Amino acid sequence: MSGLVEVARGAWPESEGDAEPPVLAGFVMSTFSPLVAEAARRCLSRAHGQPPVAAARGRRTAVIVSSATGDAATAAEVARAVDGGRRLGPLLFFQAVPNAVAGYVAARWELGGPVVSLSPAGGADPVAGSLAEGLAMASLLIRDGDADEALIVVAEQALADGERDRALAVLVRTAQ
Repeated sequence: MSGLVEVARGAWPESEGDAEPPVLAGFVMSTFSPLVAEAARRCLSRAHGQPPVAAARGRRTAVIVSSATGDAATAAEVARAVDGGRRLGPLLFFQAVPNAVAGYVAARWELGGPVVSLSPAGGADPVAGSLAEGLAMASLLIRDGDADEALIVVAEQALADGERDRALAVLVRTAQ
């Protein structure tokens, strides 16, 4: 992991009981933001218990959201509204960018490091590719002194029948 060690990890789904991620206030019509928030919650809870993260660590923790497809459901709804000449609701505008949910996670857990969104090229395994890009960004932020640790959240929505939404959150820091 390019000189990084994993502190904690969380995912969606983690069991057969994970049918739908919990509803996330302020985010509508799409599972993308709830996926990110729930995977982040699971990871950060394993490392820190309940929010907020202790100030000394939290203010130096970056949040990186990486997704090859982004919020496909919101993008499709926005396209339908534009094509149909309909007005978009303000929540769709707000959640159309992954930085919105990254900011939500940062605020909820009081993480004060950089907030970054990445959209790497897809591949055979978009989760693996998005995680690799997230780890590279985390390494850069930590090496440059912008953060001491980074929460990387990868989220990919199901795009075909039979697929499931997936998210993975990994908290990393340098080996000490």
